Amino acid sequence: MPEQVNRGRMDQMEALRRLWEIANGHSGQCRVVARFLLGLYNGEEYPFDLTNFRALDQEIFIDCLAVLALDYHPEQEIHVRLGVSGDRFAQLAKTWGIRGREAP
Repeated sequence: MPEQVNRGRMDQMEALRRLWEIANGHSGQCRVVARFLLGLYNGEEYPFDLTNFRALDQEIFIDCLAVLALDYHPEQEIHVRLGVSGDRFAQLAKTWGIRGREAP
């Protein structure tokens, strides 16, 4: 893999790790980031409204764009890239009260 592409992928992975940490935090921005990551994890179950990006600081928004680019042609699912189980994403949704489409 060319060095520039490899460096870009490393930066995207760092952005993904930062977003995961934010999503597990305690602010309103954390909830938006959690929704975004859940949308990448399972967009059918957890759709993400793009206007929610407006609630984020620019630095966090740029990390979201980097992660979106990383997931453009996914080699691995987002939870696998993070090294966390799907159960951790389910817990993230539960923590933030984010209900999937199928939830009663």
